[in-house]
Parts: sequence; structure tokens; C-alpha cells
Amino acid sequence: MIPSIVNPADPPERQHEKLLQIVEVLMRRVEQDTDDSGVAYAQFQRAVLLEDEVRQRTSDLERALDLLNESNALLAEATQEAEAARQNLADAIEAVREGFALFDAENLLVLFNTRFCSDFSDVHGLLVEGMRFEEYVALVSRSRFLALPPDESPESWSIRRLRRHADNHVMFNVRLTGDRWIQVSEHRTRDGGTVVLQTDVTDIIRMERRERGRLLDDQAQMIRATLDHIDQGVSIFDAEGHLVGWNRRLAMLLAVPSTPVQLGAPFDVLLRELMHHMQLSTHVTAARLIDWARAGDGRAPLAFELSQGEDLVLAVFAQEMPDGGFVMSFSDITAERHAMRAIREAKETLEQRVEERTVELAAALERAERANASRSRFVAAASHDLLQPLSAAKLYLASVADGALTSPARSTLGKAQDALASVESILDALLDISKLESSRAAADLQPVDLGMLLDRLAGDFAPMAERKGLALDVGATTAIVRSDPTYLRRILQNLISNAIRYTATGSVRVEAHPRGTSTVVRVIDTGPGIPKSEQKNIFREFHRLNAHASAADGMGLGLTIVERACALLAHPLTLRSAPGEGTSFSLTLPMVTGQQPAPKAATAGEPEAAGGRIILLVENDSALRQALGQLLEKWGYEIIDADSGEAALALLAEIDIAPDMVLADYQLGDGMDGLATLAGLRALHGPLPSCLITANRAPEVVRRCEADGFGLLYKPIDTDDLAHCLREIEPRLQAARLAPGVQNLI
Repeated sequence: MIPSIVNPADPPERQHEKLLQIVEVLMRRVEQDTDDSGVAYAQFQRAVLLEDEVRQRTSDLERALDLLNESNALLAEATQEAEAARQNLADAIEAVREGFALFDAENLLVLFNTRFCSDFSDVHGLLVEGMRFEEYVALVSRSRFLALPPDESPESWSIRRLRRHADNHVMFNVRLTGDRWIQVSEHRTRDGGTVVLQTDVTDIIRMERRERGRLLDDQAQMIRATLDHIDQGVSIFDAEGHLVGWNRRLAMLLAVPSTPVQLGAPFDVLLRELMHHMQLSTHVTAARLIDWARAGDGRAPLAFELSQGEDLVLAVFAQEMPDGGFVMSFSDITAERHAMRAIREAKETLEQRVEERTVELAAALERAERANASRSRFVAAASHDLLQPLSAAKLYLASVADGALTSPARSTLGKAQDALASVESILDALLDISKLESSRAAADLQPVDLGMLLDRLAGDFAPMAERKGLALDVGATTAIVRSDPTYLRRILQNLISNAIRYTATGSVRVEAHPRGTSTVVRVIDTGPGIPKSEQKNIFREFHRLNAHASAADGMGLGLTIVERACALLAHPLTLRSAPGEGTSFSLTLPMVTGQQPAPKAATAGEPEAAGGRIILLVENDSALRQALGQLLEKWGYEIIDADSGEAALALLAEIDIAPDMVLADYQLGDGMDGLATLAGLRALHGPLPSCLITANRAPEVVRRCEADGFGLLYKPIDTDDLAHCLREIEPRLQAARLAPGVQNLI
């Protein structure tokens, strides 16, 4: 390849010119050179080659020139078309009825039509291509044709306008001076530019105003028609407190002369006129209403009443409206007030009748309670009193039985003894019933050895079961339960005796099984069973399934005592029975853990080592005081007695002797009670060992005795309990005897 001797970067004309010059020089040298070595021929060859190259380059140059001419022609044609398109675009933009402007992606103004900012004549002449969008907004914000809101400055409007420009699509209305409006909308182009359109919407807004006004007029007419047809009176006031509307119902309710009721009348004037005819409710005054009306925004709703004697009562409700005014509604509640008054009067009458009836019922209940209490006291007293002669009769019969009697007489004597035993059993049952029905029934819950109790009952009822040919099986148990030992024994006695009494053949079984924290005692027999319809009736007084049974078989009180005693002790009792399948009574008793039954007190009725100790006995019942005094003197005590607390204090002050111990009744008449008497004696003579005697088993009495360290004996007094109380006091007296400086206790 022959290296190029021309610069390819030179234009074709320059390359052609260089090649011609080179050919001419070479031809000239060939003609002048006569060297026989062949150099001339070689140069000639080179010249020929150069001429071919020049010719080729010339051809290429001609083709390039042709292409250049064609390109120039196409460029000229494209330029003409672009100019024509630009002109067409300008003509099209100019033909648009709205103001039009185009900003590029750099927010520079590219083109705009003559209508753009034509409403801002002081801005339109300053618009030039290449202006930044921020400059355009600044010019508009300071235009004298822009109607800014009262609370907005050109700077704040400009900031708000630029903030909206950041959105992809924007449309809003701009108010101009002269009550004119333009709508401005912005749209993003594909290359990130912005097209801004300005449309005159003055006619549209004015038409909307007219339509809105017409609609408001129609609504006002509808509201007026509605207000005139509702049953409430309505008045409307503007933000300055002037009347702007009311309905006919209001004029009918208030019956106010029409002179002051005019549009624009102040609220306080109308209120003063209204006060000439009506009265306000007590919790609202005219001054408060006027202050409320003048308070402005933020007023809480207000409710009050207007009245015109008893003939007219209006409920008024005042509430603020969004524009700062307020509306008041007036409702006629006269009928409701009359109805409420009638209801109140009827209620008072009914309450009076209910109160009278309650008093009558209370009196009847009191009479019934007194009669029931009298019956219970009579049964208790009669049962107790009758047991004494019955016991004597039994002794007399027993003494007669030791003599020589004929066989018929001995049989008659045995029947008489059985009859007396039956009467004694019935009286015992009546006594139990009377105690359970009266307030004297009180449970003394303590640990009870259930196994020991069942063993004793097994021994008691074994002869009775043996006489009837029944097998009595009492299971062993080591359970310690919490119950009242007396009532629990009575419950189990009645259940076992009933089972033996009503079982003809078979067996009676007593079982005790633990169940969680309880022990369940079951008394099961193989008797005839109890029908479902009779299982509730058997707990009623004097009810027996075998109506032909004799009085010797009981009067039907055993299960009544069982049910009431179980309720008193809170021991659940259940019954399962069916005809021909026997009967099972289940008694659930709470178990006691870690505590043994209290040992039974010694039965010796006389305390040891009385040693002439002095006992102050305070008892207002002379018979009981004398009986107690004789018993205590028999036991070796010296007795000082008084019939009241005041008499006891005066007696000790007179004789100047301090007793060793004090026994005082709780109820001593109208003066000091037993607790006050014991407290007064201790205050004067130190911590005297003392015991309170009472029939009141209230928990409060027990708590006060425990708090003050007093002993407690319940009436009727048991001699064993009294002896036990004195024996417990004796160690304290021995300790007091040894303590120095306590001679007044000896």
C-alpha cells in the first residue's frame, strides 16, 4: 500500500489541489532526468500511479460534493418545514382562547401567546423567552390587578403559588380586581416541562353565584315553610345578636306585641319585653342570658324554662351557629308539666298509701312475730315444766313396779311407762323446735371427734335395732369435724332412730367417708323408701308417711329438727330414695386438720379451794340472785350482792372492801349494764377477775368480753359451767396473792 502523501483531514478541494501540484512536479522531473539507470522510468511509474490516485480522489470528491449538495437541500427543506411547523404552532397557540405558556424542564419560559397574562397588563409586557418560572410568579404576585385576600401579602401568595407548582397537576382560581376570576391549570409534559393555561371563568362564577343565591332563596323559602309548620317556636340571631328570623309558632307561644319583634331588633330589647309577660326558671337570670348572647364564639348550649303562671310553660334551648350567631327553640311543655304534677301527686298519694299499708303490715308482722315468739316461749316453758312432773310420775311408777303386782297390772304398768316415755320424747322434740325457731338457737362450732360420737350412738341404738331384728352397722372413722356437738348428736340421733323406726326388715348402716376437705356421713336403710312427691313433705312438722302410726312412734318432728339444725350449722343435707329401694340421708361436715377436740370439762359441780374468797354478785333478778348466792355459799364463797351497777359501786365504797372476783348480769335494768359495771369496778379496784352472765349471744358481746378479758356465762346457767369458770379464775387469784402490792385482791 502506498502511503498517502496528502492529509486526509484536509477538505477534498485542498487534497485535489495538492495532488495536481505533485503530479506536475514529478512530470517535470521525469522530463529533465536522463539517467540510464531506470530511475526515470520508476518516477514515471510513480507519476502514473499518482495520477490514478488523483483521478480516484477527484471522483470521490465529486461524489462527496453531490452528497453535500443533497444534504444542504434536505437541510434547507427541513429548516423550512420546522419554521413552518413553529409558525403553525405559534398560530395554533395564538388561536387558543386561553392564555398559554410553555416552560421547559429547567423552568425557563419557552413560548407563550398574547393572551397569557393579558389580564395582568402590567406583567404581560415584561414576559420574555428564557424567563424563570419564579420570576414570572413574582411579577404576578405584585401586579395591581391581583386581588389578594386581606390577610395575605404578595410574598406569602408567591410562596404558596410555588408550593403548588411542585405538584404534577394543579388547578385553582385566582381573583382579580373588578370582580373578575381566572382559572389557572398546570400540566407536566413528557420531558419534564410545564404547560400553563389561564382561563377566564368570571361568567361561570357569576352564574354560580346567581344559582347559589336562587338556591339559597329556595332553601330559605323551604326553611320558612318548614319553620312555620313545626310545633316549636324558633328565633334566629346573627353574630351581633340581632334578630334575623322567626316563625309564626313563636309569636303564638310568646304572645309578645309585634312592635319590638322586627328584623334587626337586639336580643336584650326583646328579652326585656318578654320579661314583662313571662318568668325565667330559677337557675337562669336575664343578665346571664344577655351575657351568653354577647359572649361570641365558643358558647356552650343553654337550656332553661319560661313560664306564665301554670297556664304556659316553655322549654327553651339556645345553641350557637357556625357563623357566630345563635338560634333559640321554644317548646310548649305545659301538658308535660301538668302530667308530671299529676304523677307527683299520685306518687305522693301512692307513697302515703304504701306507707300506711307498710305500717299496717309491720304491725301485723309484729303481732305475728309476738304470737310466734309467745308460742315458742310457751312451748319451751311448757315442755320444760312438764318434764319435771313426768319424771316424777316415772319415778312413782318405778317404785310401784317393785311391789307385788298381778300380771295384768304389770302389763298395764309397762304400757303406762311406755306412754310416759313417748310423751317425754315428744316434749323434747317440741323444746328443740322452739329453740331453733327462737333467737336463743346459737351454734357453738368446735372440733368434734366424729368416731367417738358414732360409737356412742351405736351403743344407744343397738337395743332398739335388736328388738326389731335389724342389723345396725356403724362404720369406724378417725375424722375430726367442725360442728356443734349437741346439735350434731341430735341430728344423727333423729336420722338413725327414723331409719330404725320405719325399717321392718333388713339393716340400717351408718358410714363416714372423706371427700376433699369434708366428711360425708350417710345413714342408709332398707326400708320401704320415700316417693318423689313426698320427699319435701317429710321435713314438715307433724308429717308422717305412715298415717296409721301410733304416737309411740313419734309425732313427725324428727326430720323437721334435722333440717333446721343443718341450716343453723350450714351442714348440707341430701336425700336419695325410691319406693322399694330404701332411703339414704347424706350429711356433709367440714373437717378440721391439726386441731383436736377440746377435752370435756370436769363434771364435778363444786370448785376446789374456795377458801372464803369474796365474790361480788350483781344481779337485778332477786330470785336468781338468791339462788346463785346460796349455791356459791354452799361451795365456800363469801357473797356480797347488789341489784344494779350503781348499787355495787356505792356498796364497795361504803364497806371499803375489794372483792376477789365479780359476777355481773349483762342486763341490769335502766342504769349501767354489766360491761359498764365491770369496767367501772376495774377502774376503781384494778384488774379484778370478772365474768359476765347473759342470755345475749350476739357476736358483739363476745368480742367485747374477749377484748376486756372478761369471762362469759350464758343463761340458763349450768352449774358445771359456773364451777369451771371459777376454777379458771383460781390460778389468777393465786398469782395475785404472790404478787407484791396487790393485797386488795385477797
